[in-house]
Amino acid sequence: MTPSPAILALSALGLQTALQIKSGMPNVIIYGLNTRVEGADETFENFGETVRQLYQTGHTIIALCSAGITIRSLASVLENKGAEPPVLAVADDGSTVVPLLGGTTGVNVLARRIAAILEVSPAITTSGELRFGTCLLNPPPGFELKNPDSAKTFIADMLAGKTVRVEGNAPWLADARLPLDDNGELLILITSDDVVAGENELVFQSLAAVEHERPRGKLSVIGLGPGNPDFMIPAVKHALQQAQDILGYETYIRMAGSFRPDQTIHATDNREEMQRARHAFELATTGRSVVMISSGDPGVFAMASAVIEALHESGNIAWHEVELEILPGVSAALAAASKSGAPLGHDFCIISLSDNLKPWEIIEKRISLAAEADFAFAFYNPISKPRPWQLPRAIELLRQHRRPDTPVVLGRDIGRPAESLRTIRLADLTPEQVDMRTVIIVGSSLTRSFPKTGGGEWTYTPRWYGTKPAS
Repeated sequence: MTPSPAILALSALGLQTALQIKSGMPNVIIYGLNTRVEGADETFENFGETVRQLYQTGHTIIALCSAGITIRSLASVLENKGAEPPVLAVADDGSTVVPLLGGTTGVNVLARRIAAILEVSPAITTSGELRFGTCLLNPPPGFELKNPDSAKTFIADMLAGKTVRVEGNAPWLADARLPLDDNGELLILITSDDVVAGENELVFQSLAAVEHERPRGKLSVIGLGPGNPDFMIPAVKHALQQAQDILGYETYIRMAGSFRPDQTIHATDNREEMQRARHAFELATTGRSVVMISSGDPGVFAMASAVIEALHESGNIAWHEVELEILPGVSAALAAASKSGAPLGHDFCIISLSDNLKPWEIIEKRISLAAEADFAFAFYNPISKPRPWQLPRAIELLRQHRRPDTPVVLGRDIGRPAESLRTIRLADLTPEQVDMRTVIIVGSSLTRSFPKTGGGEWTYTPRWYGTKPAS
C-alpha cells in the first residue's frame, strides 16, 4: 500500500498551512519540528534526516520551507528519476507551491491539487505540461506507460509541431490540449494487450486485467434515519456490519451505534463534505469496504450529492471503478409526518432555509411560488444564531397564502430520546418555538387536524384535491 503523504512543518505558521492542506487531503500526516511546532500528528528533531527517510520509504513529501533546503537535504539520496516519490516545497504561509521532484509520479497533479486548496497558482515549469495541460509520463491509476524512455522525445516532437492521433479509450486526455489529428505522425495507443511500442509511439496498457488480484472496493452512502435503530433499513445495518472504514460527522457516527475494534472510524467536522467524499473514494480504491454516514436520507440535504459530485469531477479511473451504492433512510420530514399522521399526504415540497449554499433570494422565491401553488411544506434548517431573521420572513410569506388556522407540525429530535412533537396553527407559529433540530411541516389549504384519543392531534392532508370524490 502506498505510504501516506507527509507534510513537514518547521514553524507555527507552517502548521496552519499544513492544517489547511490536510482539510483537503485528509490522508496526509503532519510532521512538526519538535522545538517549534505543537499540535502536529508526529514530531521530528532533524529535518534532513527525516526528509531523507521519508523519501527513501516512498512517502510523498510536502515540505513547508524553501526549495533550496529541501533539495540540499535530498541531494545525497537522489537516484532513480522514474521511481522517486513526488516532492514539493510550499511556502510556510501557503503563498507558493513548487513541484521539485517526481515528474513521472504525479508531482504536478499534486501541486495543482494543493494550490487549489490554498487558492494560489502552482509554480509549474514543465514545458510539455504547460503547453498541453497533461503529463504523459503520469497516467492515472489503472494505466501504465510501457515505454517511458520514449516520452521525452515524443513530447519534444509535439512541442516542435508534430501532430498526434489517439487510439483507444483515454478519458484523462479528454481535456488536454494535445495537437490532435486523425492522420497524426505520432501515436498514443491505449490497449489492454502487452504490446511493444513502435517508433513515434507511446503505449499505455490498461491494468484492468491485473486488478482482479485485489478485491473491488465498495462505498456505501447510507442514511441512518432520524436516530432510532428501529427506523434503519436492514440494508443499512448490513453495510455497517461489513464496513472496514466508517466516515461521517462525529454526531452521526455516535448515532450509528458501537463498532468493532477492527473497524476504522474517520470522524470529521460537518462542514467538510467534499473532503470527506474524496477521502472515502481514496479508501475504497485500495479495495476496502467503506461506509459514508448521513442522518435521515443521504440524498436529502446530505452526503449522497457530495459523493456523486466528487466522482463526477474526478478523472481518476480507479474512483469510477469503485462499487458505489446509495442506501436510503427515513428523512426528518417523513419521520415527523408519520408521528403526526399524514400532513404530507398530497403534493408537498421540502425547502432548506439555510442560505449557506444558495442565495436567500432563491429561497424566498421558492417559498412564494410553492405557497401560491398550494403545496404543503417541510422546512429544514429553519433557524440559527447567525440568521435569526429568515424564519420570520418565511412565516410572513406563508401567511400571504395560508389561512391563520392552517395546521403546522413541529417535530424536534424525532426518533431520539429528546423527541417532541406538537401541532399548532400558523397564526401561533413564532421563531422562539423552533431551533436547528426542528423540522417544520406547514399544511396546504386542505390540511386538517383533529384530537387524538389520549391527547395531541392527528394531522393529515387528503389524497383528493378540490371536490371530494364520491364514496
